[in-house]
Amino acid sequence: MEASTRQRVLRVVSEEGPITAAGLAEHLQLTPAAVRRHLDALVEDGTLDEREPATAGLRRRGRPARGYVLSESGHRTLRNTYDGVATAALRFLEQQAGEDAVSAFARQRIAELEARCAAELEAADDDVASRTDALVRALTAEGYAASARPVGQGGPLAGVQLCQGHCPMQHVAAQFPQFCEAETEAFSRMLGVHVQRLATLAGGEHVCTTFIPTPSTPERTARPSQHTSDERFSR
Repeated sequence: MEASTRQRVLRVVSEEGPITAAGLAEHLQLTPAAVRRHLDALVEDGTLDEREPATAGLRRRGRPARGYVLSESGHRTLRNTYDGVATAALRFLEQQAGEDAVSAFARQRIAELEARCAAELEAADDDVASRTDALVRALTAEGYAASARPVGQGGPLAGVQLCQGHCPMQHVAAQFPQFCEAETEAFSRMLGVHVQRLATLAGGEHVCTTFIPTPSTPERTARPSQHTSDERFSR
């Protein structure tokens, strides 16, 4: 019960913060003493930060009421809670409707991400490098902490390495890799080349890494030598 009440406090603070202890007590239908006990514990463990509410300056007497907001640690805690609910919902969907239903849901969610990135990519030039830079900007705006750098320059596997230092769906994707698969397919569509996912946060790596070939890469890899090409056509 204590844990459940504390989660309710966190959710209200995330939605209404900065909010005072009195405001929380009224919202949750709890006594001020009970709310303050939870608030003190959450501030002590770093989940909440204290802040003077915007209305405090209007108080003429007494000490201004303290307001509470989520700290960065609090945001992570709340995200993890929602991740658990999302994972449970997807597991239920899989049990009731099968893996295809989960895959369809993953494709729909990634299609929504693709649609939000569309404007940034439409404004980019047609070359792969420009479109990759646009994708990096769009993904960063979505909270993926994206970056890109050239790799294999002058070699047979020249291209661009797209990195995502954060994934909002990491914990869900760890249970349901359909989300990573759908995202990789979306990258291929948006960039107009076949990309290859090399590593994922969901798979336990420290970053999601995707290899994006430059236009010359497929030619080099498909025809590594004249001998190989002749053998292919002779068959």
